[in-house]
Amino acid sequence: MLLSRLALAATVLALHGTALASDYKIRDIEIDDAWVRATAPGQTAGGGYMEIENDGTTPDQLVGIKSPAADNVSIHQTVTANGVSTMREVDGGVAVPAKGEVKFSPGGYHVMFEKLKAPFKEGMEIPATLTFRQAGDVEIKFKVKPLTYKAPTMGGHMNHGGDMGNMGNMGGMSGHMSH
Repeated sequence: MLLSRLALAATVLALHGTALASDYKIRDIEIDDAWVRATAPGQTAGGGYMEIENDGTTPDQLVGIKSPAADNVSIHQTVTANGVSTMREVDGGVAVPAKGEVKFSPGGYHVMFEKLKAPFKEGMEIPATLTFRQAGDVEIKFKVKPLTYKAPTMGGHMNHGGDMGNMGNMGGMSGHMSH
């Protein structure tokens, strides 16, 4: 009897997790696991991370982002060449392939919040509007994690648009900030 109750509980949890798989959705675009780190005293910028999945058969593109939490919000990418990492603003947005996904993670694509209007404090939610070329605007909230938060990793592999299926809370490489 206990075994069947455990099996039932596991099934309910599995189904519950599936039902809540998408934090935000607009048309074929799903946005999950949107988060930022808390900021240190005096820090005027912060990086935001998320997973964007396109369930449709037509590619889309994240073309803009805005938030009342900062004077300037833009899409950046960390690029490493000859052992030196630099952050660059992404011109023209980020492609989200049909039946594919893009992960914004430390060491890769990220949302750059600049000239913060107030510090990001653990437990807060930072509102933002993502604009997609096809799907339009979607309102989301980035959850503020502790200043020392390290995103879960899966061997440091980062996916920038290829379809790798749902790999959970893949964070890519850790250790990013200071703009």
